[in-house]
Amino acid sequence: MKNRAERKPRDPKPEEWLASDLSQQYIADYKPYNFVDGEGVRCSLYVSGCKFACPGCYNKVAQNFHYGTPYTQELEDLIIEDLGADYCQGLTLLGGEPFLNTQVCLRLVKRLRQEYGHTKDVWSWTGYKWDELLIDSADKRELLSLIDILVDGRFELPKKDLTLQFRGSSNQRIIDVQRSLQSGDVVLWDKLLK
Repeated sequence: MKNRAERKPRDPKPEEWLASDLSQQYIADYKPYNFVDGEGVRCSLYVSGCKFACPGCYNKVAQNFHYGTPYTQELEDLIIEDLGADYCQGLTLLGGEPFLNTQVCLRLVKRLRQEYGHTKDVWSWTGYKWDELLIDSADKRELLSLIDILVDGRFELPKKDLTLQFRGSSNQRIIDVQRSLQSGDVVLWDKLLK
């Protein structure tokens, strides 16, 4: 019998998992002004729901699409206000899976861009690989186009490495989204140390 470490995360086909079918627009957590979810001081929104089911997931409770509380206008207003602090570098989207919660994430990121332009950056973690997002649904591609830095790929327990910068396993990459979209090739974050 296979043990849990040998089981692999799920691999969806393009457009197999759609936010419109799955998302309940729930939030697992909101953490203002933290230092662990990307570069600098960040406001982090943890959305609820993920289907990758990566063995060893650090936030397994947030795989449930009904976990937490519904996303509200009040929460959005609070996040936008918190982002206004001059020491806050930007917003981070995690989960759960942000690309299966595009209703929430697109709304918030579009408002951030409206209020702050590009003075605040947007980081996101995803179980999707870069190439998968490029051929998936229009909402996923739109969210990708608004992000600055993407940490892509499933968490793979056999490749777990706690010494990596902002990643849990060595297969994951920290991608400069805008430079990658412009060049047509994956461009890694220029501050990558390990």
